[in-house]
Amino acid sequence: MSPSASVHVAVGVIRNAKGEVLIALRSPQSHQGGLWEFPGGKLEAGENAFGALGRELKEELGLQLQSAHPLIKITHQYPDRSVLLDVWSVSHFEGVPSGREGQPVKWVPISALHKENFPPANAPIINTLQLPGEIAITRTAKSRNELMAILGALIKKGLPAIQLRQKQLSAAEYADWFHAATRLCQRHQVLLFANASPELSGELNAVAVHLTSRILMQQNQCPVADGVLLSAACHNAEQLAHAEALGVHFAMLSPVSTTAKVHDTGQVLGWDGFQALSDQVSLPVYALGGLRRNELGLARRFGAHGIAGIRAFDSAAVGD
Repeated sequence: MSPSASVHVAVGVIRNAKGEVLIALRSPQSHQGGLWEFPGGKLEAGENAFGALGRELKEELGLQLQSAHPLIKITHQYPDRSVLLDVWSVSHFEGVPSGREGQPVKWVPISALHKENFPPANAPIINTLQLPGEIAITRTAKSRNELMAILGALIKKGLPAIQLRQKQLSAAEYADWFHAATRLCQRHQVLLFANASPELSGELNAVAVHLTSRILMQQNQCPVADGVLLSAACHNAEQLAHAEALGVHFAMLSPVSTTAKVHDTGQVLGWDGFQALSDQVSLPVYALGGLRRNELGLARRFGAHGIAGIRAFDSAAVGD
C-alpha cells in the first residue's frame, strides 16, 4: 500500500459495569501486529462507520451492537499508510465478548490503559478516555469566601473538574484565590484548571491550564510544560485548527446555544454546527454555551466528549 493510501476504520470503546474497557490483541501478521487495540475494523464499500462497527463487533467478538455515540476522529500517518480512526463509545450491547478469530481479549481499567502496548494512532483515544465528561466554570465571585462557597457547592454536586475563571482579579489576587481553591479541590480529588495567562499559570504550578481564544491565537508553540493538561476556548474552525497544531489536549467550542454573554462570533452554532466544526480536528471537543447539565447525552450524540459551562452547573450564575 502506498504512503498516500488512506484506510477508514471504525473503532469501538466498550465498557463493562465496572467501567473497564475491552481491548484485543492484533494478529502478528496484521499491520501493527502484536499490539493491543480497541476492537473494530475497516469500512466496507457502502458502509457507514456505525454499520461497520456493528458488523466488526459481531464478527470479532460475538457482540450485538445496540447503541453508540461518536467519541473522536483521529487521522494518523504511518510510514506505509494513513488511517482515519472513527472512534465510537459503545453505550449498549448484547452478548459476552470473546475472541472469535482466536485473538486474546481482556478488560482493562481506564487508568491502566497507558501500561499496555498500543499502535501510535491509539494514543489520542487513551488520552481522551482520561478526560472528565463535565467541567464546571466558576461564576464571578465578590470575595474569596464567596468563591470557596461556590467551589464547595460544585464539589458537592460531584463535578470531577472545575475551571477557576475570575476575570475581575489582578494577578496577585488570582494567585491568592487559586492557592486556596487548589487546597480545597485537592482534598476532594477534583481537577482544578487555572484560567490565566500561561506565565501566571506556570508560576502557580497549575496542573491544568485553560487558554482564552485570544491568548490561544497569540501562541506559536505549546505554552505549558510537559505533563500539564491544556485546554482552549474556540469559536471557529481557525481557532480549533490552531489549538490542534499547538498540541492542546482538548477544546471548548462555543456558543452551542443562546447565552446571556455575547461572543465575538455573534453567532450560535447549534448542534449541527458544533458537529461540523469538531469533526474537522482530531482532538476532544467539549460543548459550551447555553447548555443544561442534563444535555450531556445529547452533546455526545453530536460528537462532544463532554460539556462545560457556568450556568449548566450553577443555578445562581447570572450573566457570566
